[in-house]
Amino acid sequence: MRPPLPRLHAITDERIARRADLDDIARELAIGGGSDLAFHARGRELTGREHFDLAVQLSNSQTVRLFVNDRLDVALAVPTAGVQLGHGSLPVSAARALNPLWWIGKSVHDLAEADAARAEGADYLVVGPVFATATHPGRSPLGLAKLQQIAAAAGEIPVIAIGGITADGVREVRSSGAYGVAAIRAFWDDAEPAAAARRMREWMS
Repeated sequence: MRPPLPRLHAITDERIARRADLDDIARELAIGGGSDLAFHARGRELTGREHFDLAVQLSNSQTVRLFVNDRLDVALAVPTAGVQLGHGSLPVSAARALNPLWWIGKSVHDLAEADAARAEGADYLVVGPVFATATHPGRSPLGLAKLQQIAAAAGEIPVIAIGGITADGVREVRSSGAYGVAAIRAFWDDAEPAAAARRMREWMS
């Protein structure tokens, strides 16, 4: 039986993956987030070896579960609780065949993509960008109304809100139907990562 899906998802990118203080920040985030926190090994421009090393590095926590984005080969090589698939990733069925116990999520950007991911059998949806974000400067934010629409259409499938998420915005997305939140900067760049994760954990629970 799978443990519950974490509500907080701290996602890396190439910059975070190569930070010298990655271990220290991950340790602080684990203190604040506990079992409600997941680390996502992600970095589209990372080599396969870099992605593997990042996943190994993030898997050291005793409480935080590891998710791997896109790279199913890396997910097979490191103890992994779940995977997140993007638009160009392999289908949900392929990931399910590799490990039926994984949480398998899909990144979606509108209601049509959410409906398709649900039909494909995704276990959870990462929906965004909800707010404007420097990570995707060319993509218009969905806003809270569309997030609420997608969350309602998803039914029992958990929706993780992403894009411009800050600690102050957690309550808004929670009230709009989000099961959880995902972010890069709000976790990894906070001056007090343990406090940031703890605050988000309290507001999402």
